[in-house]
Amino acid sequence: MPRLPKPYSTPRRADSKTFQITLNPSCGLPARTCREWKRRSFQDLPEELAHHRSPRTKAAACAAALALIAFLGKAQEQGAARRVKFADVSVGEWVEQFTKMETSPRTGINASQNRPYSPDTLSNYRSYFDNHIKGDEFCALRIAEAEEEDALAFVTRLSAKSLSNGRPMGGSRTFAGVVIFMRMAFEDYQRKNRRWLNPFKYLGKPKTKSVRRGFLPEDEMLRLFEPGVLGSTMELAVCAAMFLSGLRRAEIFALKPECLDWSAPKITVKNAWQDFDRKTRRLGPPKGKKERDAPFDPVLQAAIRRLWEENGRHEFVFSLKDGSTPGPSWIYGNFRRWLARAGIELGVRKIVPHSSRHSLASLLEKRNVSLRYIQDLLGHCSMETTKIYLHSTDKTIGDVGRRISEALEKGGRAGEDEGQRGG
Repeated sequence: MPRLPKPYSTPRRADSKTFQITLNPSCGLPARTCREWKRRSFQDLPEELAHHRSPRTKAAACAAALALIAFLGKAQEQGAARRVKFADVSVGEWVEQFTKMETSPRTGINASQNRPYSPDTLSNYRSYFDNHIKGDEFCALRIAEAEEEDALAFVTRLSAKSLSNGRPMGGSRTFAGVVIFMRMAFEDYQRKNRRWLNPFKYLGKPKTKSVRRGFLPEDEMLRLFEPGVLGSTMELAVCAAMFLSGLRRAEIFALKPECLDWSAPKITVKNAWQDFDRKTRRLGPPKGKKERDAPFDPVLQAAIRRLWEENGRHEFVFSLKDGSTPGPSWIYGNFRRWLARAGIELGVRKIVPHSSRHSLASLLEKRNVSLRYIQDLLGHCSMETTKIYLHSTDKTIGDVGRRISEALEKGGRAGEDEGQRGG
């Protein structure tokens, strides 16, 4: 009797001794899903299976493969249960499905590619639907009967609306976001209805002027670390994490002690707060769903050690004495105070906490560090290969870090001299 083909394979790589995973058609999943999971790293497993990402034995790898098959199978079943009769669904009913992970027709597809919706994306979709799509006469039409004239009439009505600040909707980023969201929903409907003529097919994407955040040049970055600017050890540690490691706000306060490699030294960015600005925030993967390494400068190392001496060591690196972590208002409020204390004139520049990443990128670009590796360092693309120019990046950041150390030491000596004079 012939042996049944195995539903998966988990070979061990000869170079790194880690395991790979391949799903075979005999696992019962669609061929498309099996192709997506051909010779993939276990590090690519969905967040729900994060505890299976580092199998050390063959048995553990097999268990992880079975867990993945079960997870993807469940996602497929949920997608099948959400199917509707195309002739009966209205524009509003179809588009609204994309505002929730549980009902979106794209959830299963994204899960198979390990690209789940981010909470922020879904929140934007919900806002677009509730504030600018729901209730429009376009939503009452049967989607199978909608024509280009209907789509154009909807876009015209949308552009004529006013935003909450009184400005016209047309030409705004919100207008562009709503139209792009509608295009995406209709394109997904056409994937399931090949012969149907998409009314948005010949409507181009609206163009908007992107908001360009400002950055601080090197001399202004250094002024932030001068005496009297940063009022506490927490402020020093957070400011160093922003400007010397390029971490996002949601990544800073999600950083755990086990992510700090003191010997390399480096920071492995594994976590970030989802919905960081809301009460519903929860821990998840960083933006892009990929881990990355960030520099761990001696200035930041010393600040963290001092912070732990003062507040104790807790679940998260940047914790207060009671174990809680500061929120977004802490960063915004302190960031404005830092700029004011440092005497930095903003002028027309839009300088916000996220500008720290732009400042670091500009600093590295000025020092002729490859843009490709700047993007990799900041997590703008997945990190597939070793950063062969990371030593250049570390050296540049180290130069700035040493200048910051000198400024901090100068401030300490000035305080001692003043104390001696006062005595």
